[in-house]
Amino acid sequence: MRKNDTIELEITDITHEGSGVGRYEGMAVFVPLTAVGDVIKAHVLKVNKHYAFAKCNEIISPSKNRTAIDCGAFSRCGGCTLRHIQYEHEAELKQNRVTQTMQRIGKVDFCSRPIICADSPNRYRNKALYPISQDREIGFYSRHSHRVIPCGDCLLHPEVFCIAGNIFTNFIKRHNISVYNEETHTGLLRHFYLRQGKNTNELMVGVVVNGKELPHSAELIDELKNQIGDNLKSVILNINTKKTNVVLGDENILLYGREYIFDILCGVKVRISPHSFYQVNHDMAERLYEKAQEYASPDQKNIIDLYCGAGTIGLSMAKFAKSVTGVEIVEAAVRDANINAKENGINNARFLCGDATKAAEQLKHEGTTADVVILDPPRKGCDEQLLSTVAKDFSPERIVYVSCDVATLARDTAILQNMGYKLREYTPFDLFPRTAHVETVALFERGA
Repeated sequence: MRKNDTIELEITDITHEGSGVGRYEGMAVFVPLTAVGDVIKAHVLKVNKHYAFAKCNEIISPSKNRTAIDCGAFSRCGGCTLRHIQYEHEAELKQNRVTQTMQRIGKVDFCSRPIICADSPNRYRNKALYPISQDREIGFYSRHSHRVIPCGDCLLHPEVFCIAGNIFTNFIKRHNISVYNEETHTGLLRHFYLRQGKNTNELMVGVVVNGKELPHSAELIDELKNQIGDNLKSVILNINTKKTNVVLGDENILLYGREYIFDILCGVKVRISPHSFYQVNHDMAERLYEKAQEYASPDQKNIIDLYCGAGTIGLSMAKFAKSVTGVEIVEAAVRDANINAKENGINNARFLCGDATKAAEQLKHEGTTADVVILDPPRKGCDEQLLSTVAKDFSPERIVYVSCDVATLARDTAILQNMGYKLREYTPFDLFPRTAHVETVALFERGA
């Protein structure tokens, strides 16, 4: 097999990134936008020693798991990877991947609990960060590039995002406002930013700029107010003048309303600022937190919540717990967490700003004890020093691990089990339908 060959291929598996996998002459071939069961003609794009990449030129025999594609941008946009397959099959693939990864990397000898699926795979996202093209269109980056694909009414977003997006693009075109160029570090507009409270319908609109002001901003605000109405609660100008791929800068200028919006999650009133971490799928987050609470069994327990974000997991358990101590490195999120506790009349929770590993050491030296430790790390998982501090110094009865990357969960599972914590159960949650991502909640018990 060589580059530019046309080969016939049966797709037999799918990668964690959502590409189909077939084998040709004993070599794995990765083909995006294919489904398990497809028989295709593929054009070979690149051949490495043990695997190759190709694109699908023709579907000879379609998989029974395929479904009609309902988005014109799907094949070009990098937002969805699994919109071409039936949702039931998508969930099955994700559950299988979680179990196989835990068995292969974590050496776990039992399967996951059944995956918890969304009631609908559409309109679930409460947050969007849109890059802006040089011709003043908002959208999403094409796969493996910074080419902006206009998205129109993205089916993952609430309809109000499309309304706000159209207002913004018409506004910047009308006033011919310059767009940021990554290579020359010139131009003003970098990103368009939206957040919504699912239960409150409160909307935050943000514009990220390479500068200190947005020309004609009062006109933009008037148009947003006229079309969105009372649900528009916040318009923010975010200042990012650094030569960086990080989307949001550190400084926010309030243009309208307040610097935050509210939502209700698991009965807790949550304040959301531009930098706050907040699960993008509200309804599935509630179900995930319910499982985390079941695993934690928080009644009259001292809980330490590491990587706590705006405190949502810990606060959802606080009414049952003896105490909650949260740790988060993002200062704005910690501020929101403490305000959230006060807003909800929760007096047994405190939130500290700091790196999780260093903060865990500090809490240990303070004499803080934990019956339950909740870990909700970023994609890279936990470092071994943190796991050692948790397992050996705090030695809680239970560890509840919320993971957005099952590979790092599996790695950390092997470490925790070597430290005397037995994995009792783990459950996948589909917080991101139509993408390849899957969340997993795991329960570890000491000496079980």
